Amino acid sequence: MEEQNKSIVVPWDFTPVAESALAHAAKIARMVRNDICLLHIVDSSVKTRVEVEKKTLLNRVADEGSRKYNMRISAYVVKGSIFTTIADFVNNMEASLVVMGTHGMQGMQKLTGSWALKVIVKSKIPFIVVQSPPVDMERYHNIVFPVDFRLENKEKMGMAIFMGKYFDSKVHILKQKITDKSLVRLVNVNLNFAIKYLTQNNIQYQIHEIPKGSLAKQTLNFAHRINADLIMTMTTRNISLADYVFGAAEQYIIANSAKIPVCAVNPKASFAKVGQFMYG
Repeated sequence: MEEQNKSIVVPWDFTPVAESALAHAAKIARMVRNDICLLHIVDSSVKTRVEVEKKTLLNRVADEGSRKYNMRISAYVVKGSIFTTIADFVNNMEASLVVMGTHGMQGMQKLTGSWALKVIVKSKIPFIVVQSPPVDMERYHNIVFPVDFRLENKEKMGMAIFMGKYFDSKVHILKQKITDKSLVRLVNVNLNFAIKYLTQNNIQYQIHEIPKGSLAKQTLNFAHRINADLIMTMTTRNISLADYVFGAAEQYIIANSAKIPVCAVNPKASFAKVGQFMYG
C-alpha cells in the first residue's frame, strides 16, 4: 500500500453506515497520506437525469467531507451492479484499500448470504467493512488475527503488518486447540510465519489459545471480550453458492453483532503494495 498518489475507496449509498465508512477511511487516509474516493453505483438502465442528480448529491457529500476531514475527497457515479462494478472500479484504479459500510445480514441476506461478502470476493483489493463510526480518530489499538491451517493465512499478514506499523497496534494471534496432528503442524507453520514477520517489524503481539468449536464464533467472542478495534479474516477461496446459502464463516465475522470492523482479504489479492512491510 503506497503512500503517494493512491486512493481509499468508499462505496456510497447515502446511508449512515456510509458515513461511518467515510470516518474510518479518513482516519486511515490521514495516517497514510492517501486521498479518498466516494463511489456510488447506479443501475445501468437509469435515466441520464437521475445519474446527474446523484452526481450532484455525491459531489456535495465529497465537498462537505473534504472540509470536515481536511483532505481531498473525490466523487464518482458509475453505472452497473454493486456486486461487480465496485470490484472492477477499485481493481482498475489500483486502489489502496476499500472501506465499506454494511447493514449486517438482514432480511433476504439471511437466506442468500451477505451482500458485503459478495462484493468483496470479486476484488483484488483488501476491504475494511464497518457498521459504526470509529471509537477515535487516532489508533486501531487491538487487532485480532485468528490463525488456522490454511496456507492463505499468510496472505493477510501484509495487512496486519501495515495496520500495526501505521497505527501502533497490538496484534492478538488466536490459536485454536486442535488434536489432529497434521492440522497442528499446518497451524504451527502459519503461527511461526506470523511471529517471524511481526517480530521483524517490531509490532507488539500476544498469542492466545482459544477453545475448540467454530473458529468464527470463538474469534468473535474473543474480539468482543477485549473490545477489539479490528478483526482480520480471509475470504473462502473459490467461494460457491453453497457457501453463501449455508454460511461461509467470514460472512458471520463481517456482520458481527458487536459491530467490530473487519479487514477482509481475498486469497487472490495482491500485496505488492505492502510488500515493503513484510521484511522490516
